[in-house]
Amino acid sequence: MSPVLTVILVILAIVAVALVILYFWGNKMQAQQAEQQALLEQMKQTVSILVIDKKKMPLKDADLPAQAKEQTPWYAKRMKVNVVKAKIQNRILVLLADEVPFEQLVLKKEAKVVISGIYITKVLSIRGAALKQIPEKQGIRAKLTNWINKTRENLKKEEKEAKKN
Repeated sequence: MSPVLTVILVILAIVAVALVILYFWGNKMQAQQAEQQALLEQMKQTVSILVIDKKKMPLKDADLPAQAKEQTPWYAKRMKVNVVKAKIQNRILVLLADEVPFEQLVLKKEAKVVISGIYITKVLSIRGAALKQIPEKQGIRAKLTNWINKTRENLKKEEKEAKKN
């Protein structure tokens, strides 16, 4: 066999092994996520909170309980998370939030939310303010289509103005 063919076969074997490892690791991670989602659903409760502050900050800088920091994997400690400081009854707590509830919460307003442990999963209502409707994120194809349509409209307007003059 030629040396080029040998190199290609070795590379293909390495890629195949990597794909098999990623497949099994992905299945394991998916099972863990399903288990965690079931726990969140089991522990959810509706409470009324007063939002004091909200920020995006690294997990290690958030004033979370020691138990939460210990359970966090090493690679996630530098990750930025949505942190909400809120007053629940007479206690001030630091909570984590999903992206949509984090955007919907308004500072210095009372809100009725669904929490699971220290995690805000859903905003039900906000006293004295309307819930913000967060637009869905667009993919690159939709963004390009919108940009092309706007450009076409602008060109048509310019042509009409040029004909009038």
